[in-house]
Amino acid sequence: MESASQGLLSDTMTDVPVDNTASARTSAPEGLTEAEEEELRSELAKVEEEIGTLRQVLAAKERHCGELKRKLGLTTFDELKQNLSKSWHDVQGSNAYLSASSTLEDWNEKLTQSEAYKKTQETLSQAGQKTSAALSNVGSVISRKLGDMRNSTTFKSFEDRVGTIKSRVVGSRENSTDPHSPTGSGDKPPQDNARF
Repeated sequence: MESASQGLLSDTMTDVPVDNTASARTSAPEGLTEAEEEELRSELAKVEEEIGTLRQVLAAKERHCGELKRKLGLTTFDELKQNLSKSWHDVQGSNAYLSASSTLEDWNEKLTQSEAYKKTQETLSQAGQKTSAALSNVGSVISRKLGDMRNSTTFKSFEDRVGTIKSRVVGSRENSTDPHSPTGSGDKPPQDNARF
């Protein structure tokens, strides 16, 4: 078990960078004198320092850029829209897009000119016309049946009763000026004091 875990440990340890500056100083790389090695190390330290400075400058510039955009009212969403618009414009101008678009247009033209497409289009057109006519007929039948129902004696009787009740309620309120009348009291509606 220990040998298996040691094998895994040694594999992962090789991926971790190790600073061997102490051992590197004692032995110069092949073909370099100690003076050349020291000069290269000094140059490396200087370049690493410049990289750190450039990172700090870049971070400060990015902060300043963000502040300017905020003051101008430019949001991340606006930038994203602008980037997507520019990208889409670039895609539309690309050779691949133009080639694919041309191919699709050719396929569309061939498809719409085929006999199968024409027959399908004709069949669907006829089906749409028949459906429209059927729905129109259903609407006419429903309208006629409602008219017949309204002219029936049962509906007329019901309509007369509703009209009579309405005229009694509205008429008695409009005609009543007696405040002690049970059906109305001038402008105030009657109060029902009955308990249920």
